[in-house]
Amino acid sequence: MKLSLPIFRLKRQARLLSREAAIPLHEALDRLARREGFRSWSLLAAEASRLRPGERLLPRFAPGDLALLAARPGHGKTLLGLELAVAAVRAGRSAFFFTLEETEAGISQRLRSLGLGSEAARLVVDTSDDIAAGFMIDRMGAAPRPALAVIDYLQLLDQQRRKPQLSVQVRQLHDFAAATGATVVAISQIDRAFEDRGRKMPEPSDIRQPNPLDLGLFSTACFLHDGEVRFGAMNAAA
Repeated sequence: MKLSLPIFRLKRQARLLSREAAIPLHEALDRLARREGFRSWSLLAAEASRLRPGERLLPRFAPGDLALLAARPGHGKTLLGLELAVAAVRAGRSAFFFTLEETEAGISQRLRSLGLGSEAARLVVDTSDDIAAGFMIDRMGAAPRPALAVIDYLQLLDQQRRKPQLSVQVRQLHDFAAATGATVVAISQIDRAFEDRGRKMPEPSDIRQPNPLDLGLFSTACFLHDGEVRFGAMNAAA
């Protein structure tokens, strides 16, 4: 059963209902659960926990978002990006996975490891060396809206001299997302110095920037580390 709102928003509504109706929070949660078709909040939460991580994450990105999905190597950012794109396909959206890091065979293997079938077949995977902002915008421009694109990964977009500077490409992607309602999620590296800073989760300041970049162009960020996820607006992601 599909929830009418992401679970974090339902929890927010329950807190408001608890205050307004002067009832215990657990009663407010159960009321909302019954509205969603479940006998209790515990049953609703159990159903929500069976969703794939990408399915849980998708509702948190709004149309027009240019977002970051960032982690150190080996913490699952590419896999989560793929799950996010497949979740968009399942939701009836056009979805693209642009990668300058993985081969087509490697992506196919990852999708098989997720046990994905027909949904994966509807995902557009592009491994072209020509991937850059203009190339991706051209491919997404003709797709039914709202499209979602995952870019693997941000720091590789300007590795070839014939491509515009990364700051220019990020501005182009920002403007395209804002104009069309597309959601563009850029997988990003985290600077290795993060691991020496004694924090449990990366912050915007830990984004690796081989060239200067205006991080204010990103509306939201999702940071991964040791199995934990932190999500929020860029000015509050830390």
